[in-house]
Amino acid sequence: MEIVCPAGTPAALRAAVKAGAHTVYCGFNDETNARNFPGLNFNREEMREGIAFAKSHGAKVLVAINTFPRAGGEEMWHRAVADAEACGAHAVILADLGLLAYTAKTHPGLRRHLSVQAAAANADMINFYGTEFGVKRVVLPRVLSVPEIAAINKETEVETEVFVFGGLCVMAEGRCSLSSYATGRSPNMNGVCSPASHVEYEDNGGVLDARLGGYTIHRVGKGESAPYPTLCKGCFSAGEKTGHLFEDPVSLNAEALLPELQKAGVTALKIEGRQRSRSYVAEVVRNFRAAVDALDAGRPLPTGMLARLSEGQATTTGAYKKTWR
Repeated sequence: MEIVCPAGTPAALRAAVKAGAHTVYCGFNDETNARNFPGLNFNREEMREGIAFAKSHGAKVLVAINTFPRAGGEEMWHRAVADAEACGAHAVILADLGLLAYTAKTHPGLRRHLSVQAAAANADMINFYGTEFGVKRVVLPRVLSVPEIAAINKETEVETEVFVFGGLCVMAEGRCSLSSYATGRSPNMNGVCSPASHVEYEDNGGVLDARLGGYTIHRVGKGESAPYPTLCKGCFSAGEKTGHLFEDPVSLNAEALLPELQKAGVTALKIEGRQRSRSYVAEVVRNFRAAVDALDAGRPLPTGMLARLSEGQATTTGAYKKTWR
């Protein structure tokens, strides 16, 4: 299976390629990609040089143009598609129907992948995108079990790519309104989920409040670690229960499920983390490359290799093995 690795900077791209990534995904430094954070992403020259570096090492680069264009402002997204092709990208990762139609018509030779932001979670939707827009691969949302993924693969010729490590977006991707409600900045249109500019911490008599856009997301006692205030991983009260009702503040780690995902017909394994450091990227890539190589060679999989790199040093298999509360 192909390992698809994140790169938020040119240095992270080079680190991922040197560590054994088959493919790297990244984005331009504007609102066309869903990780539009200060200090991240690539200008056009950096993208061109990064793609050339990857190709010289036998790796591919995918350019994520996976936010939804604003009405009347489509030119920024159209330019990103043209520039990705000019820079030599292997494929673009798109979510918006209009942008998919535009790309299929004006850049027919550019390979098109469907972003997880499109939330295509069944074979009918995936086949629609394949037939209408020539989509070759779909990134599946993180709400599907392994049997569901296997059933989808039996009903489509479109390649499937699944997340195996990193942050969990537990809302249906492309549909999240929580962060934009709290901050006025949309993850799906501005590329910013829980922006740092809207985060604040306040000590209230030994109790630490973590807030996002003025809303208290976590409240922890002295000596307890305060998770970053992301709404879908917040601590809420509902009825008589208080806890992380959507998802705990932990990382996805599906390393133990690689044999099952291979049997399910998955083409590519995606690692989340374009906002992470190059050393983080390199270590995650090395470990997953070792696991995939062991699987292909019929050797036992290495286990427990990435626990210390996870959020809160705790992991979950997410929806792959989920028991919903």
